[in-house]
Amino acid sequence: MANPKASVFLDPHFAVGEVNPRLFGSFLEHLGRAVYSGVFEPGHPRADADGLRTDVLELVRELGTTVVRYPGGNFVSGYRWEDGVGPVERRPRRPDLAWRSTETNEFGLGEFVRFCRVAGVEPMMAVNLGTRGVQEACDLLEYSNMAGGTALSDLRREHGDKDPYGIRMWCLGNEMDGPWQVGYKTAEEYGRLAELTARAMRMIDPDLELVACGSSGRSMPTFGAWEATVLEHTYDVVDLVSCHAYYWEEDGDVDSFVASAADMESFIDGVIATADHVRAKRHSSKRIDISFDEWNVWYMNRKPEIEPEPWAVAPRLLEDVYSVTDAVVVGSLLITLLRRCDRVAAASLAQLVNVIGPIMTEPGGPAWRQTTFYPFADAARYGRGRVLRLETEGPTHETAKHGTVPLLHATAVQGEDGTVTVFAVNRDTTRPLTLTVDVRALGARGPVSHTYLADADRHARNTSVSPDRVTPQAGSSATVDDGVLTVELPALSWNTILIGHSRL
Repeated sequence: MANPKASVFLDPHFAVGEVNPRLFGSFLEHLGRAVYSGVFEPGHPRADADGLRTDVLELVRELGTTVVRYPGGNFVSGYRWEDGVGPVERRPRRPDLAWRSTETNEFGLGEFVRFCRVAGVEPMMAVNLGTRGVQEACDLLEYSNMAGGTALSDLRREHGDKDPYGIRMWCLGNEMDGPWQVGYKTAEEYGRLAELTARAMRMIDPDLELVACGSSGRSMPTFGAWEATVLEHTYDVVDLVSCHAYYWEEDGDVDSFVASAADMESFIDGVIATADHVRAKRHSSKRIDISFDEWNVWYMNRKPEIEPEPWAVAPRLLEDVYSVTDAVVVGSLLITLLRRCDRVAAASLAQLVNVIGPIMTEPGGPAWRQTTFYPFADAARYGRGRVLRLETEGPTHETAKHGTVPLLHATAVQGEDGTVTVFAVNRDTTRPLTLTVDVRALGARGPVSHTYLADADRHARNTSVSPDRVTPQAGSSATVDDGVLTVELPALSWNTILIGHSRL
């Protein structure tokens, strides 16, 4: 039986929108080993003077992360930011109710900002609206962003940071609709608190970019109604509303798992519809966009080999080891975020290191790339510019969870110099897919390069013992003839096709 075929037509006159670099964000929470022995490990052979692991910093830069959300996550809903500033030896140890761990507070706000500066990423800060409120959020903002001359800005200067941190993007709490959240609230309770907090923070700095909590998942029983109520309160004082989505482990239905992006797209469509409904009701000219500030594949139901002791310091939690299949799903989710760049203005892969992260480490030992590292790094490097609309034709197949989906999932991004990158996933788990792309309207003649991530064993993973078991491979089938690109996409693969420029 011949391999299936799909075709794509591209025209530079038809674009979705410009990609916001914040689409390539990540997330760092005080959870498990994300911070301690993740980004921060004083005494490690590769630690710098501030205790930051330089081997991890190198991988963060290679990953292309642009913004990092901090300090949570569930953790933030019980967090006292004051615990993590000032002399380390005076900082208190606290029980973290979210993850039943002990927080030493050796790494806090100042250390996070230093990490961001060294890594070359923008900080994105979350405030505690679970157990705290308006005053504490304003205090944190004063400490962080005011130059001096007030009690808390002068305290920051006493702590050794003369210059303000200049944090522009702030999350008003985290997943406040979730009963698992310390201090969770109804939509009315949260909406009113978020509005008051936003108004007070803008009195200090009117130019902040503020994110209201949306639903913590599309399956939440309050999804849609939550966004509508929260935005009725906050529409005039926030800029974005959040989406969170995790796609659970493969449960034997690989076709549905590989098509997880269909659910993400429906989630985005639902939030846009709700936000625009509130906009219409309010006769507003302002548009609320989306911060998809938690997303990933998560093996939530997988039990750890060793159960951590309650109240341990930095236990091994949520340390999923990702396969080729997982990487293809992550690539497909990235394609969806790019395809909706007209309304998704920021996104954060959750998380950055060790905790369901693209980077893994061992205490005192090495750091390495998970399979999911590679599609993110490709998208962050080559997904800059204008996303073009795709007209596609090709085969489909049925999935139990998402209905009929195309075997090809793709997008294209045109850079400022006119070159084009096509990102494509072949969802067929057994057969290659022959893809043709009509690029005549682009005037593209080459060169063309193609790399792919695939493996004969779709369960193959990278580990500390075999850190390079799965890496991108160079394809040899891509050609351009009379303005038509032809390339073979391996079965179950993530593909990056560069048209008009060579892979640097």
